[in-house]
Order: sequence, then structure tokens, then C-alpha cells
Amino acid sequence: MNELQDLTALIRANTPLIVIETQDEARVVDLFRQALGQVWRALFRWSITEGLRRLDMDREDDAVGPPDASAALHAIKQAEQRGIYLLLDFHPYLGYASSQRQLRDILQRRHSLPHVVVLVGAKIELPAELDALAVRFSPRLPDGNALLKMVREEAEHYAREHGGRRVEADGEAVKQIVRNLQGLSLVDARRIARQLIFADGALTASDLPALNKLKFELLNRSGHLHYEYDTAKFADVAGASRLKRWIEQRRAVFVSGNPPPGLDLPKGVLLLGVQGCGKSMLAKATAAGFGVPLLRLDFGTLYDKYHGETEKNLRAALASAEQLAPCVLWIDEIEKGLASGGDEDGGVSRRVLGYLLTWMAERKAGASSGQVFLVATANQVQDLPPELLRKGRFDEIFFVDLPSPEARVEVLRVHLARRQLDPDAFNLPALAAAANGFSGAELEQAIVSALYAAHAEQKPLDTELVMHEIRSTRPLSVLMGEQVQALRDWARERTVPAD
Repeated sequence: MNELQDLTALIRANTPLIVIETQDEARVVDLFRQALGQVWRALFRWSITEGLRRLDMDREDDAVGPPDASAALHAIKQAEQRGIYLLLDFHPYLGYASSQRQLRDILQRRHSLPHVVVLVGAKIELPAELDALAVRFSPRLPDGNALLKMVREEAEHYAREHGGRRVEADGEAVKQIVRNLQGLSLVDARRIARQLIFADGALTASDLPALNKLKFELLNRSGHLHYEYDTAKFADVAGASRLKRWIEQRRAVFVSGNPPPGLDLPKGVLLLGVQGCGKSMLAKATAAGFGVPLLRLDFGTLYDKYHGETEKNLRAALASAEQLAPCVLWIDEIEKGLASGGDEDGGVSRRVLGYLLTWMAERKAGASSGQVFLVATANQVQDLPPELLRKGRFDEIFFVDLPSPEARVEVLRVHLARRQLDPDAFNLPALAAAANGFSGAELEQAIVSALYAAHAEQKPLDTELVMHEIRSTRPLSVLMGEQVQALRDWARERTVPAD
């Protein structure tokens, strides 16, 4: 059934108390007006500023009841015909024992007709005695057609305010904007669309980053997600050719959100590897490769000393990510949040893992939640729970190894060019050969150290200075050679090489 049929069924059943949490009061009123076409009742709206008004006529009547909350409940109880009463922001007044008792009498039909009372507000918390009598109803979010209609209305509004000047609109960009507005209420979507249109009188692909930023600021109420503004391009990442090709093959399906028959939406990847070899950079580049925003979830911010709060924080963060879809959700060093350490933490890690695994398995059921692509990175595979590594949790597990000689040349070229130096002025093959066993981060640091040495000696950077820094460095593959080799041996038969 659609939401109108669901609401009509609740009215026909004479549901005593309906609770609707929403910012869009006008849409709720309109929905009840539509329901009157199928089941007739007198319809009233109450607010503390306007009192009780009747709405089921062709026009709104003047106040038929006082704004005082207690007097309004008395008027409802004394009404001589069944009605639907939309009480806007009424729940704070239920903190008074007298108002709570009055409402309970109405709900339990004590000397009262079987009215339908509807509490409408942004967030409604009821006393336990009333919560047991309430049915919560959630209006569905607007679909693509409703959002497209809204965008056109805002474009017409702009034209009226600017002397008939029409909004310049790119058809493909408008489709992407509408798709990115999904998951928002009509009020919030309209606010963002209006801001984009009135900024420059145009809707183009250049509006998408601003839209994603506005949407994130609106929906990240939990505060546990971080919007990564600086994503990397695959061109900025040396090596990883196999992973880059894998992402490119799935880009069109992910961006469309509508896979062809036989294909599922891509769900996510796990990036294992040696520290400093570019896993974080690859996570950022994945978002850029898909052309969607990147959200980072820090497990450290989720944990709370109170029982149940950590799992609640995770639920809120994942719900926010779903509303921000399509996006890439990056969980960095996931083993630190899910390390299987027994019951030392009271079982919190196990419950967090259980909820995350459930979300990973069930999110494909919904189109919007399926557009959250999960990228998890990890350094210590031995700390990962076996349940997370089971086939099917991720689409693929990639291993980001120490760079090959060719990749080391590419890394050196990228970091020299980033510092406005001419890579061709250096003997890159010789430097790459001397840096055997270096990670990408260690190669970058060798260039940084050589630049400081060049600055101290008041001379330009050259191959000799970089070579000196490389030969003076003991990379992680030497300092922790046994652990690094054990990780590489484990990954050789169990994962797909990223390069």
C-alpha cells in the first residue's frame, strides 16, 4: 500500500493516537485532506498561536477553539461529531499531569466520541503511559518525480523574480541533482534547490559539490561522519591498476543506481596492505572515480561508556550515510573498531560488528541504501574478525602491496611534480632501484627530507640529495620485516593484488 492508503486505514480503524515526526507540517495537512476523499471526518488543526481551526471545508475557518492546550483538549472531548485533530507541537504540554490525563481520557473514549488525535512535530517523545497507546506513522520521502516537479517550480519562481529570465539548466545535471536530493524531505530538498538556482541562475554539473556539502551539513546530525572535501584522482595514485580498472567497470552501474538484469549494485571493497602504501589515498580516489562524495566514519567517536549508546551511534551514522547516498563511506583502520578481543569491553565490539554485518547484508534491499559504497581499510589482518572476511561481505578484498620498481618511479614522479619540480631532471630509475622495499609514504618523505637538505645548503634539489636520503632511511619493511612479510605471505593466496 502507498502512504495515503496506510493513513486511510489508520483513520478507518479509529486509531486513537497517531504520532508523526516531520518538519513538513504542510505536507501532513495535505495528506489528511486527501484521506478525507476516502473516509470522511471533520478535520481540525491546532497550534498554540492559532488555536483550533477546522480544515475540511473549502477554506480554513477562523479559530473554533482557544489556543490554550488544556482548553483545546476540553473542546475535543466535548465535540459532538467524530473528528481528526492535528495537534502541532503539542507534546511539550503533555508534561503537565492534567493535560496528560485529559488526553488519556479522550484516547480511552471516556465520555468522548472516537476521535483520531494526531501529534505532529519534528521530534516527539511521549510519556510511557501515552507511548503505549500511540501508533507512529512516517510519511514517505518524495520520489524522483516529485523532486523534479519541485525543481521546476523553483526555476519558475526564479524566472518570475528576475523579469522572466529563465534558469539555464543542463538536462543531465538536473537528473543528477534530483537523484542526489532523494532521501530528503520536500522542505529540505526545496531549500537546497532554491539555494543552487538563486546562486547563479543555472543548474549545471558544477552545482553537485555544493549540493553534496549542503546535504551533508543538513543530515549529519549524529556528528560521527566527516565530509572529505579533498578527494584524490586516480591519476594522483601510483600503481593500483587492477583496482582502478575494477572501479571504472562498475562506475556506470553505481552512478545510475539502476543495474541491468543480472547485476547487483556494487557494495564495497576491503583494502588490506602495508602501512603507508596508499590505502587512504585509494579510498579517496574511489569516491572521485565514482564521482560521488566521500564520507569518513571514525570508529573512535562512536564508543560511549553508557550501555547501548555505541550501537545507537553506529545506527545513526549509517542512517545518515544512507540519506546522503549515492556516496562512498570510508572506514579507516577498521580493525581498531572491530578487533576481536573477547569480552574485555563488555561485548560492545561484538555488538557493533553484528550490527555492521547486518547493515552490510541488508542494505542491498533498498535502492537508496544500496548506493552507499563501503571502502574499509586495514593494516593488521590478524586483528580482523573472521566474520568480516567471509566471502560476500565485500565485493572484493584487494591487497595494496609495497610498490614495484615501475610504481616507485611513478610515485617519485607524482611527488616531484606536486612540488613544482621537473621529474625528468632526476634519475628516477636509479632512485627507484635504491628505494627497494620503500612504501609510497616513505618515498614522499625522502623527497621532503631532501628538500630541507637542499634548502639548508642553498642549492637546488638533485638526484644526489634524494639518493642520500633514501640510503639513510630504514623503511618499515626492514624495521618490521617479519610482520610485513607475514602479511604479504597471508595475502598472496587470499586477496586480489591492487596493482
